[in-house]
Amino acid sequence: MSSAQAGPPVTGFADVLARVQGVEGWMTDAQARSLWDAAREVRDGGLIVEIGSFRGRSTIVLASAASAGVEVVAIDPHGGGDRGPQEITPDAVRGHEDFAAFNANLQSAGVHGRVRHVRLPSESALDEVSGAIDLLYVDGAHRYRPARADIERWGARVSPSGALLIHDSFNAIGVMLAQLRLLVFSRAWRYLGRAGSLAVYRREPLDAAGMTGNAARQLAGLAYFARNMAVKVALVAHLRPVARLLGHGDEPWPY
Repeated sequence: MSSAQAGPPVTGFADVLARVQGVEGWMTDAQARSLWDAAREVRDGGLIVEIGSFRGRSTIVLASAASAGVEVVAIDPHGGGDRGPQEITPDAVRGHEDFAAFNANLQSAGVHGRVRHVRLPSESALDEVSGAIDLLYVDGAHRYRPARADIERWGARVSPSGALLIHDSFNAIGVMLAQLRLLVFSRAWRYLGRAGSLAVYRREPLDAAGMTGNAARQLAGLAYFARNMAVKVALVAHLRPVARLLGHGDEPWPY
């Protein structure tokens, strides 16, 4: 099957997992399951927004899981920057390649017509999306300021009981700082847990006792954050045996 041909309809999670195995991106099977489950909970008439699509790995999961009456919006400027720890600076050639691969992958997965792509930076796309958000998936730039802006500005538009999923939580320094600033001690977001570096929150008012317990559960994740920082230091220093001792596999980077 060529990249421009749509495959048969997705019938379940195992099907979509097989469909995205060849799509480049940073998403484990367990994280894909979290995205799938969250998208399945969005009712008809609802809205799913993804910030940071890269080549469509997570987009395919979300669009495949969402019911036909749910709008799916993918926001990514595809400017060739913020692609990973070594590729922060925008690059037009890389961006064009990512954009072409994104469209081809969605077409191949049979979900291209299910996704509205907004090719803008997330801070410029706020006016392009209307209505309350039922599921917000944040996987944009991982530096502190853009990560904080995504969580703060877009998170403010998540409806009561809506979901917020954040990739590279307890993993990227900028994202971790944004979590500490906006979420750990928040009275508006309940932490439901994580799949690796994918944290799951629900918009829900918390009383003082609830906030304290909520903060404690998130702060317990700092041990995982410290482990990931140690793994990254080992990998940068070309000490992969040390990274393996810390529980890291053959992946180029922890996620």
